[in-house]
Amino acid sequence: MPYVLDFTDTAPDAISLVGGKGANLAALSGVPGILVPAGFIVTTRAYQDIVATDPIVTPLLADLATVTSPDPAAIGGRAAALRATIARLTLPPALAGEIAGHLERHKDVRSFAVRSSATAEDLPGASFAGQQDTYLNVIGTDAILKAVAACWASLFTDRAVAYRIRNGFDHSAVALAVVIQEMVFPAAAGVMFTADPVNSNRNTVSIDAGFGLGEALVSGLVTADNYKVRAGAVTARTVADKQLQILPSPAGGTQQAPLEPARRSAAVLTDEQTLHLADLGRTIEAHFGRPQDIEWALMPGGRRFAILQARPITTLYPLPETQDDKNHVYVSFNHQQMMTDAMKPIGLSFMQMAESTMVAIGGRLYMELAHDLATPSGRMVAKPALKLMDPLVASGVDQLLKRKDFVRGLARGKKFLSMGSGYFSWALIRQTIRSLRHPDPGVVPRLIEQFERSARQLDAELAPLTGVALMERIREEYVKVGKLISAPDTMATVWVGTMTASWINKRGERWLDEKGIADGLVQSVPYNNTSEMGLALLDVADAIREQPAVIDYLTHPADATFFADLAGLPGGDVAARAIGAYLDRFGARCVGEIDITRPRWHEHPSALAPLILANIRNFGPGGRTVRHEAGLAEYLRRRDDIMTQLGPTSGRGKQMAAKIDTLRAFSGFREYPKHAMMLMYWAIKRALLREAQSLVSAGVIPQADDVFHLSLDEMAEAVRTGRTDPELIEKRKADFLAYEKLTPPRLMTSEGEIFEGTYGSRDLPPGALAGIAVSRGVAEGRARVIRRPGDAALRPGDILVTAYTDPSWTPVFVSIRALVTEVGGVATHGSVIAREYGLPAVVGVPDATTRIQDGQPIRVNGTEGWVELL
Repeated sequence: MPYVLDFTDTAPDAISLVGGKGANLAALSGVPGILVPAGFIVTTRAYQDIVATDPIVTPLLADLATVTSPDPAAIGGRAAALRATIARLTLPPALAGEIAGHLERHKDVRSFAVRSSATAEDLPGASFAGQQDTYLNVIGTDAILKAVAACWASLFTDRAVAYRIRNGFDHSAVALAVVIQEMVFPAAAGVMFTADPVNSNRNTVSIDAGFGLGEALVSGLVTADNYKVRAGAVTARTVADKQLQILPSPAGGTQQAPLEPARRSAAVLTDEQTLHLADLGRTIEAHFGRPQDIEWALMPGGRRFAILQARPITTLYPLPETQDDKNHVYVSFNHQQMMTDAMKPIGLSFMQMAESTMVAIGGRLYMELAHDLATPSGRMVAKPALKLMDPLVASGVDQLLKRKDFVRGLARGKKFLSMGSGYFSWALIRQTIRSLRHPDPGVVPRLIEQFERSARQLDAELAPLTGVALMERIREEYVKVGKLISAPDTMATVWVGTMTASWINKRGERWLDEKGIADGLVQSVPYNNTSEMGLALLDVADAIREQPAVIDYLTHPADATFFADLAGLPGGDVAARAIGAYLDRFGARCVGEIDITRPRWHEHPSALAPLILANIRNFGPGGRTVRHEAGLAEYLRRRDDIMTQLGPTSGRGKQMAAKIDTLRAFSGFREYPKHAMMLMYWAIKRALLREAQSLVSAGVIPQADDVFHLSLDEMAEAVRTGRTDPELIEKRKADFLAYEKLTPPRLMTSEGEIFEGTYGSRDLPPGALAGIAVSRGVAEGRARVIRRPGDAALRPGDILVTAYTDPSWTPVFVSIRALVTEVGGVATHGSVIAREYGLPAVVGVPDATTRIQDGQPIRVNGTEGWVELL
């Protein structure tokens, strides 16, 4: 095989041979109407034969492979040594001869562009754009040969090495081709995105343009003009003050030159040129089948555009396919569930069984709200409901509804928040009114016993079933679970607690001029299963704190042999009993638990180890009792204070006393339906894994957790037929890895446009970060920015800052002074537990984990809803 290929000799799918840039340019060379400057490619075979096997390069590459962190200190010296070694390589005669032969075919061309083209570049799932070098206006064969070696060396820039480490690419598995292309000397150049890079709207083309070579824009030397095109019209134009341009130097390379004053504020493109360029972008997008990031150059004379590069836009959040040409609106269900991580297909399918109008997008679940927003009556229900769930979503919807043309095109059909949807029903409203008028404190323990009994029955009934009978029963039982949890008496009990808290807060502000008084009245409330999850782990710490061998083991536990390892340790039997009892109650829980595929604490008991050790370190014996009694005392103090101010025998005092009793009786149940659901999930998951193991034994799938990448229906079909599609499973695995890296938007449209929402004008301290006030009080302390509960090396008085907290985070709450999250609302889990534990909390703080530095002192105002950086 030759080392060098012309564009016309390159297969469109030959990325492994010519890299991403080379493959894309070769593919575009054959598209009618697209002008690509002629050229050829030094293939990756040359890199592999010459560089990857070089006796000096090989040990340096092996040394770099030992670095597993993108830390610049660890990368810098190693990467520099590799670059210097590769850049000094002399190209062997065979390769140099082939390059010279291809240059001879372009003998009328004086200068060339020499561009790097890596095999892990310009891919749909990852963009390595700009990480390797490009050399412009290279003149002469010797200079081109040196530029080829320099491109090879640029595979090991610090940025490229760090990116590969972060994204799991093996340095040895990545190779580099080099594109050698006739140099274009444009009147203007720039970058075009066939989807708006700011708001992701797929119907808007965004064009950046500057005079001269495009490197002035890419390097940030010049602020570009920007043009927006939509539906065949230029919809926006921003003409920048452009001070300079980059031009080719006569002897080779490039040089900066000032723009003459008359051109600095002149538009680079006319409307006609802008529309023509946008049409070319749509042609290229259609050819590749997805939105593109395109480098272009306007040829002298101003009539033709050359395309210098095209790559997929990898930062766009995916869009679902729609069955009509109407507009659709998607609101993140995962944000409401405080779990924004990607989910696997079988987990998504379970949640979609519970609510058929939910759509899976990018590994997350979205509520389709176009039907709710299309009519005045639907908006009357949807807007206040969204405001309660997430003010940022409600604000984004307000922005969206100002787009009258978009609203007129909204799809109309089954409303997500309509009566009978599972979220609202007349039976629920009637039951809630009855319970508010005549609250029965005995309803909560009765419902808890009913759920516990149902979970035990489900486990027993699934145990003997296999095959098709099991899969059919799982579907039936899951539907029953959904109906049980959304039943009017269950939801009414939750609503009574929530509505009573709202009543108390409104009256407290009106009668006592005090915000959020209900927050202090729910501390140590009975029946809150999630807060009990945190307190019960303090008892486990007490059982272990006098067992040094167990404490030492918990610093390096192993899931597969966890209890067997404990059995061989002094005090291990005591620890095993305490942890086993905890798992009997809470082992069905885990981080990201709405995804049934996530390992439960039953499967992953080592996840509890750092939390137990933190409790031993941060609390003395009897920590649970101390914490519970302190909360109870605070509740009684607040109640007495309120009654004293209102007068216990006054009409207001009697009303408030009755509502406080109702709050204490009902509010703890808010967290229980989720716990019941997880108990049933655990029973179903064990049955699924038993059946998956049977598929492994029958040779249908290679490993049991492959079924997680199928929907429930697809798994049932595999059980029925004894067949699966291995390629589908591998594709789903690759999709999941790509989805994990994406940040899901709260609110997006079927055009791909993302609406961020704002909290509006508020009187904040200078530099403060706005959020939602969910648990009153003010606290100062050290910010601990943490991604997973197991990473929580907390000290008493620390403030937890994280993306979201689901119930599995509750054991962490016993050690913190306050809470800040990026996601959440007044009624989400972290907010409920923060109030019960008496922790000031602010949630829904955009980008909190990046705007707040780990270790930074901060002040959390949970009454007003902001965070100050001190």
